[in-house]
Amino acid sequence: MITINQAKQWYPVADAVHGFEHILRVYHLATRLAIAEGADIEIVQAAVLLHDAHGSAGNGTDAHSRANHHFASADFAEEVLSADGWSPDKIAAVKHCIASHRFRDNMNQPKSIEAKVLFDADKLDSIGAIGAARAIAYAAAAQMPFYHPISKRFEEEGEVESGEPHSAYHEHVFKLRHIKSRMFTHTGRQIAEERHAFLNQFFETLEAECKGLK
Repeated sequence: MITINQAKQWYPVADAVHGFEHILRVYHLATRLAIAEGADIEIVQAAVLLHDAHGSAGNGTDAHSRANHHFASADFAEEVLSADGWSPDKIAAVKHCIASHRFRDNMNQPKSIEAKVLFDADKLDSIGAIGAARAIAYAAAAQMPFYHPISKRFEEEGEVESGEPHSAYHEHVFKLRHIKSRMFTHTGRQIAEERHAFLNQFFETLEAECKGLK
């Protein structure tokens, strides 16, 4: 069995977005979801510990690394689990969880309950109070502002104009406010309700304060 201590070597401690603290939070939340949803806990926990193992380059802000990290991490998981003596069926189950956990990849959707649990737990860590903190930390690491008005093009197409930064507020508009509707499990949807409401209120207040309205 892959352990939490073993996983520490695969993640940077200083990465506030996709580092080891993120893994720990998702691990505990995914275990909670797995129990509630009747998923295989061993598969879920292994997938959590390995799901970002090859996605932390450049503090998680390198675009190419992030865009392909789910595939690279799935391949890495196969190496690690094969060396640990896992059966091909279980390795395939873990790889599917990891390969289908990326929010922006609509071509690889989670099909097993274990994959759905990982997807939900990972995305729940992007909303609520933790989500607000991570969004701002991500923007800071990428040398982007926490707030910038969004252009009409971004609002309609999700593409920034020339010279327009992708602020933490942009990330909320583009991705974070939609996470609640992407939950696959009943338990995930329940948890998402409160976290979604908090994050919406946070960014609404942030926008109002930046505009001098509050």
